[in-house]
This record gives sequence, structure tokens and C-alpha cells, in this order.
Amino acid sequence: MTNEQEYPADGLVSRVRVIDEQPLEQRAAAYAGIVEELRATLEGSDSPRTSA
Repeated sequence: MTNEQEYPADGLVSRVRVIDEQPLEQRAAAYAGIVEELRATLEGSDSPRTSA
């Protein structure tokens, strides 16, 4: 069983496979985009902030 089968809604493995087929400069930009998405998701999952 692969990660893709365990987490079909995630799509990260599919995205990485597509990125890996691109030229180096495009891969770098695409991976940077994924890093930013993951960072935003992780930062957004911190405890809920209350407005002052």
C-alpha cells in the first residue's frame, strides 16, 4: 500500500511526481510553492486566536 492509497485526498504524492518531471528551475519554484502552502497550513493550525 502506498501513501497515495492511504491518503487519497491529500494529493501531495501526485503533485510531487508531476513536479519531478519538470525542468530544474520550474521544479524549484513549484517546490517553493508547496513549502509555502504547508507553512501556511501549519501556522493556521495553531490554537485559535482571539481578537483583542
